[in-house]
Amino acid sequence: MIQRKEFDQNLEDLRQLLRKMGEHVEHALSEAISALKALDTDLSKKIVERDVILNEMEEQVMDLGSRLIVTQQPVAKDLRRIIVAFKISSDLERMGDLAIDIAKVTIRLEGQTLIKPLVDIPKMAELVMAMVRESLQSYLDENTDLAYKMAKDDDEVDHLYSQIIRDLYSHMTEHPDTLQQAMLLTLVGRYIERIADHATNIGESTVYLVTGHRPDLNQ
Repeated sequence: MIQRKEFDQNLEDLRQLLRKMGEHVEHALSEAISALKALDTDLSKKIVERDVILNEMEEQVMDLGSRLIVTQQPVAKDLRRIIVAFKISSDLERMGDLAIDIAKVTIRLEGQTLIKPLVDIPKMAELVMAMVRESLQSYLDENTDLAYKMAKDDDEVDHLYSQIIRDLYSHMTEHPDTLQQAMLLTLVGRYIERIADHATNIGESTVYLVTGHRPDLNQ
């Protein structure tokens, strides 16, 4: 079995890998929204190509955590730290996939003009980027108050998503020729909303890490 000092360093390595994954996700979402607003397909293709970076970091988390379980046989909070690292890395990887889905929408819109200026979608994305950042910070600081804040932020995201859906369906009704693009933009809203859900999951994982009980922050 490895020494405690080395074990603690490996746990810190897990934390830093997750921090880097969170930064990657936040950057990918920011760029995906910028690309959508400008209909920049070149930037969107670069976002898609960089997906491998996030996947590699998730594999590093899984490999390191698995090795620690086998060699150290951790219990109690030490074991929770590893289990939570697995869960958070999975949530972050899925967030990255959703940012790529947004980039792929922009690629599908190549050669078109936006049917209307984007206002609520970037606003929603800004809120979700803050959720990604704060959910990771709640984990790194073991801050349950910040973790519980994710539920309130998620409600605001859901409200914006509903507004986007109403506006786009109204636009489709008035301008049937915009149906295809409007439907793609509703998908973008859905992808952003799903990222918020994963950020809320990270908040729940943080509470589980600290207390040993997994709450439902959406209740």
